[in-house]
Amino acid sequence: MSKASTVITAPGRYVQGRGAIYELGKHIEILGYKKALVVGGKTGLASTREGREVSFKEKGIEQIEEVFNGEVTYPEIDRLRDLALSNKCDVIIASGGGKALDAVKGAAYKAKIGTVIVPTVASSDAPCSALSVVYIENELPENLFLPNNPNLVLVDVDLIAKAPVRSLVAGMGDAFATYYEARACKRSDAITPSKGLCTNTAYSMAKLSNQILLEQGLQAKIAVENQVVNKALENIIETNTYLSGVGFENNGCAVSHGFYNGVSRLQLEFSFMHGECVAFGTLVQLVLENVPFEEFTNVQKFYKSIGLPLTLKDIGLDTLSDEQMREAVRGAMDNNITHNMPFEVTFENLLDAVINADRLGAIASK
Repeated sequence: MSKASTVITAPGRYVQGRGAIYELGKHIEILGYKKALVVGGKTGLASTREGREVSFKEKGIEQIEEVFNGEVTYPEIDRLRDLALSNKCDVIIASGGGKALDAVKGAAYKAKIGTVIVPTVASSDAPCSALSVVYIENELPENLFLPNNPNLVLVDVDLIAKAPVRSLVAGMGDAFATYYEARACKRSDAITPSKGLCTNTAYSMAKLSNQILLEQGLQAKIAVENQVVNKALENIIETNTYLSGVGFENNGCAVSHGFYNGVSRLQLEFSFMHGECVAFGTLVQLVLENVPFEEFTNVQKFYKSIGLPLTLKDIGLDTLSDEQMREAVRGAMDNNITHNMPFEVTFENLLDAVINADRLGAIASK
């Protein structure tokens, strides 16, 4: 049998800029769409409404707004699909952040119509991916792998600058994992979510995302704290959204996200954001890899500078019982991506890495 091929996938079009929402109609027209179902939370819809209305009027594009119900479930995906089809829409647009994006990607796929993502926060790398995480009552979340990435991802920098600082920092935590997981997957020849081996292009993107985060993350955070835009913020938005999105999908994930998935298996109410938990998972992965101590402490310093979690307490996991933590680690072990490391991962050494990362974080926090 021949070795697996390298594969790279990405959104059909990525647009980013100040006031980009006023260009949405132009890009929708280029893609040939005439009528859109626009889905999001009330805040997400409101923040893009003016720009959409102006740009759609210029291009003669019709739109219908629909409020997302707040959870990505198959019934909600089917509801949005049916609404789009009954109104003869040829594209579904997600306006907002978080779960609304995943619901729209799933609904557009089922309706066999176009997908456009307009994120109003840069809190994760989900906008560019061909993946929706679907929640099923009393069961673990299910990954719905889609055959295509969104046709268009449009990011208005001015909207991101007005979003909560915490969302940008969480996005940096999610993006920061990209390089370290890519490095592990490349060394182990892991099969990526794009169903192939990683390309040099995708790996270079993962390395670049790491470089930009380390060099410009703090400046970007300060910009959002003051609701202003600087070049660092523009670079970090691209990193959180595009470099990390294309990077993770075409390189693969490992312990950083495996730890998050293991914690999610507990099905408890947590106050952390996805990227915050993933960031701590990266510390766990680096301990597990036994990276040079200087590399590890440099990561801790970066975390401390922008406010990413260093300890289990920082993400509210210090209250877990020993058995709950062991269950979380078992959940991580049951997740295939945890085993994308270039060495065997065992329950014992993963649990020890969690404890060691936490203790080292407590020292660094002082």
